Amino acid sequence: MKIGIIIGSTRNGRLGSSVGKWVYEEALAHGGAEFELVELDEFNLELLTDATVPGAANRQYADPKVRRWSEKIDELDGFIFVSPEYNHSVPAAMKNAFDSIFPEWGNKALGLVAYGADGGVRAVEHWRTIAANANLFAVRSQVSLGLFTDFSESGFAPLERREGELKGVLDSVVELSAKLRG
Repeated sequence: MKIGIIIGSTRNGRLGSSVGKWVYEEALAHGGAEFELVELDEFNLELLTDATVPGAANRQYADPKVRRWSEKIDELDGFIFVSPEYNHSVPAAMKNAFDSIFPEWGNKALGLVAYGADGGVRAVEHWRTIAANANLFAVRSQVSLGLFTDFSESGFAPLERREGELKGVLDSVVELSAKLRG
């Protein structure tokens, strides 16, 4: 069973890479599945250029970048999104990546680790709604990292309690992914 930790920001100097690395290292120590760190930025996806709606494309996407993204998501059994909150919602690049494909998300588990001025909680709530439409099942536990509490001038410095919060997310994603995989 393989869980992808998807870093959803593509912004230069993004905080998500350091958060994703922390999630990945904690996941490796946690065990229970194979974990892979996936940087969305490495896929360089265009803005929804395919004339065929992804849900009707039957994984036959015209753009080779989207096909590569599709193959990566298809090989994963569950996900942890590392998502910033931009303007009270999800990042555009990550939403575009999500919307570029469709059946690859279905019947899999999702954990959410967000960051922002208010802990990324609005992005998390939007991801829960978005995920549900694709039959992607978001677990209840989450990690909400505050820009003013979990980051310092020297970088990412999560509060001590975040490790336990992340353990709850990992426990839930691994357990639900195993059940959904059947």
